[in-house]
Order: sequence, then structure tokens, then C-alpha cells
Amino acid sequence: MRDRGKDLYLEERRQRIIRHVNDCGRASVVELAEQLDVSEVTIRADLQALAERNLIVRTHGGAVPAGRAISELSLAIRGQQQVGEKDRIGAAGAEMVSHGDAIILDSSSTTLAIARRLKRHRDLTILTNSLVIAYEMLDAPGVMVVMPGGTVRRDTASLIVSNGVQMFGKFNIQKGFFGVHGLTVKEGLTDVSADEADVKRPFVAMCRQVIAVLDATKWGRVGLASFADLSTVRCVITDANAPADLVSQARALGIQVVLV
Repeated sequence: MRDRGKDLYLEERRQRIIRHVNDCGRASVVELAEQLDVSEVTIRADLQALAERNLIVRTHGGAVPAGRAISELSLAIRGQQQVGEKDRIGAAGAEMVSHGDAIILDSSSTTLAIARRLKRHRDLTILTNSLVIAYEMLDAPGVMVVMPGGTVRRDTASLIVSNGVQMFGKFNIQKGFFGVHGLTVKEGLTDVSADEADVKRPFVAMCRQVIAVLDATKWGRVGLASFADLSTVRCVITDANAPADLVSQARALGIQVVLV
């Protein structure tokens, strides 16, 4: 017998959605609509409302549990979160890059948004451990991509480097753009992956200017491992929904905060 979801009260239906997503590890819009006997439009609205309350994480065509560590979510899924904000942040980041620069882009979905805006640059050198960014720039003839050696990490489509980062030391790197899991005054820039943080630390040390790129949801969060103290950060590019009190704290430390 089909569950008459349209006869359920709103919150009861949404609680059933949460239980199903948590029990199964993921769920699709089609699957939930069939189980609860409501339209896919209704399910999408439910998933969006639950995601805004941080009770689930929206994916393309469905959802996964909110309790799943961000490091376990694929780059593709993370790229589907805060898409508009990341696109604006990417555009603002790209405007800071000049022809002839050498820059670092880490393996985050937000720096990927920057890379997509740099394809028409000339004599640009991008140093990155991101396989996705390297692939993205294959049709950008004016851009040279330099990658270190390392072990492939599948969930982030990146290279985890042991000593290969040292090869970047021969470059004069003007700017480094770094995505984060969280930013706080005490812990600085943090990542949920200790391996990724180990790659980012030496990257940060090589940059004349360290620029953090993050949407509003990352402010006040703390990830597993810190990779940069705020004293090393020149600029933060974020969206207009960033919490005003935390933005003020960053600016009080002399950090330029760009709201887009």
C-alpha cells in the first residue's frame, strides 16, 4: 500500500524524509515522491527547506544526511551547493588576477569557479593540486598549469602531496586562493581533511597574498585541521550573507573583506 504522503502534515512528511535519508544514506527526489505520494515539486521544496535548516545536504536530484562529513562528499556534490554565491566569488577572485601572474588555486569547488573565469588570461601560470582545475584549463592556451606529484584522492579529485610542493618554490607566486571548511578568529582557516590541510600549509607560505574564498555558511565553522592563521590572510572574498559581526572582526584585524 502506498503511503498517502499528501495527507500527512507538513512537518510529519519532512520528518519521514529525514529518517529515510539518514537510514539509506541518500535519497532521490523521484524515490521520495513515489514513497510519500506527493509531487516532485513538493519534495524539492521540502528538501530545500530541510537543507536551509541544516537537517540534510542537498545534492543534484536528491539529498544526503547532514551528519555525513563534508570530506566524504564528492567535489561534484559540493559544487552543487551555494552555486550562485560561488559563481560571484569566482568572478571577484578572477578580477584580482592579472595577465602574467603566477597563482595558486587549491582543490576546492570555489577555486574551481575562479579557474573557469581565467581561461582568456595570457601568460598565466596556475599552480594547483586539483585534477579538476587542470582538466578545466586544457582549452585555455594562455594558461600554463603546474602540478606536484602525489597520490590521487578520489573524493576531492586532488593530489595529496608529500614533498612535491617544494618544486613550487622556484616560482614567484603573487596570489593564492584557498577554499575553506571554516573560518574563525581563533582557529583561522580550517579544512575537514588533515591531508588537504597538509598540502595547503606550504602553499600558503609561498604566496605574497593569501586570499580566502568562502560562502557565508563557512563563517564561524571549525574544521579538523587549521592551515593558515588569520594574520597571514590579506583578503577574504565572500557573499553578502556573511555574518556582519564576524566580518567586522576580520576587518578589525586588517583583513580586506569583499562582499559579493
